[in-house]
Amino acid sequence: MREYAVVLLTAALVTFLATPVVRMLAIRLKLMAAVRDRDVHVIPTPRGGGVAMYLGVAAAMLVAHQLPALRRTFELNSQTIAVLIAGGLICLLGLLDDRFGLDALTKLTGQIASAGVMVLLGVQLAFLFLPVADIGTLVLGPDVGVPVTILLTVMVVNALNFIDGLDGLAAGVSAIAALAFFAYSYNLGLTGYDDVASSPALLTAVLAGACLGFLPHNFNPARIFMGDSGSMLVGLMLSAAAVSATGRVDPQSFDSAASVLPLALPLLVPIAILFIPFIDLVMAVVRRTRKGQSPFSPDKMHLHHRLLAIGHSHRRAVLIMYFWAALLSFGAVALSITGGTAEVLVVVAVLLVVGVVSVLSPRAGRAARAQRLAEIEAQRTRSRMAHPSARYEREQRAAAERGLPLPVPPRPAPPPPPAPTPAPAGRLTP
Repeated sequence: MREYAVVLLTAALVTFLATPVVRMLAIRLKLMAAVRDRDVHVIPTPRGGGVAMYLGVAAAMLVAHQLPALRRTFELNSQTIAVLIAGGLICLLGLLDDRFGLDALTKLTGQIASAGVMVLLGVQLAFLFLPVADIGTLVLGPDVGVPVTILLTVMVVNALNFIDGLDGLAAGVSAIAALAFFAYSYNLGLTGYDDVASSPALLTAVLAGACLGFLPHNFNPARIFMGDSGSMLVGLMLSAAAVSATGRVDPQSFDSAASVLPLALPLLVPIAILFIPFIDLVMAVVRRTRKGQSPFSPDKMHLHHRLLAIGHSHRRAVLIMYFWAALLSFGAVALSITGGTAEVLVVVAVLLVVGVVSVLSPRAGRAARAQRLAEIEAQRTRSRMAHPSARYEREQRAAAERGLPLPVPPRPAPPPPPAPTPAPAGRLTP
């Protein structure tokens, strides 16, 4: 565990120190995110923070290679080196997009190529456990495993890119996902189903450090954005961790039925983490299609926009997204480690209620304020109606309708008597 703490801190420190340098270079190279109608930031902000994150990842990998306890990770397989090379390619692709604004087809082609390089260098899904209909474990050959791995990688890359809509959102959610992956992978090593010094554990520890080191520069108000270079790098590393955690282990080699959930967890964790952005994507496509618009036309109706519209501040909206990401990911990890005990289920249920209340609290507060204002207005109306002049107006209208003599208007109250003038100081009054 100490070795993983060392590489995590190395990635965080290098990323933290490299980000200001990358920011100055981004300003000189005009890697600026212009303000658009659907954006939340109000001033042009530098992009390209993914370069600093990649430098942190590379430095942490170099340190891990020098540590005897983690050197086995590089000797047993080539997955770590594969992720480092493919991560550099996809980071370069994102940097080009940050500078020149590549079209969607070019970006998709580059993502597939980067994922293909990662697969060719050793990261491939070999086993897939489906605990439904007695299917069990599917052994995926290269004809199926390669395209499935590439598809999974491209989906995770774009999903992480999709949630990068608020300051610090993608970096924080990615750090939470990486830490959840690390907890799961490290527990597998402790229980004997894998080596403690494993590729997914190392990858997620390094990624968590890079995200945590970048977050102080990216949290609201952000001084730099990670851009596509960062979001695509994070997505590729998370996908590689999921694939490497499941792709080399036959789930049927696990001892008990209680281990069924841990088997599927490497696929459930990214699904849990990316559930909110995927739901947001589906809602956006349905919403725009119903309006007769293109599914890719931008708007300001995403989940983070809705949180802001409800009444949450920018930071509060990001923290709520952190809470839900942590609840889904660490809840799944806790269920897998404990086997789903009643205590864990109760804690998860309570936190779900807390999450719902935190999301709806501004709306409930606004409704309470509206009700209070309505009560005050009703009280003012009753006071006006009870005033003598209001009663005289009502009697006047009633008399006019019946043809009766008009009532005598109420006399105004006499003015108060003037206050006595005080005597000047030093003189006696007779």
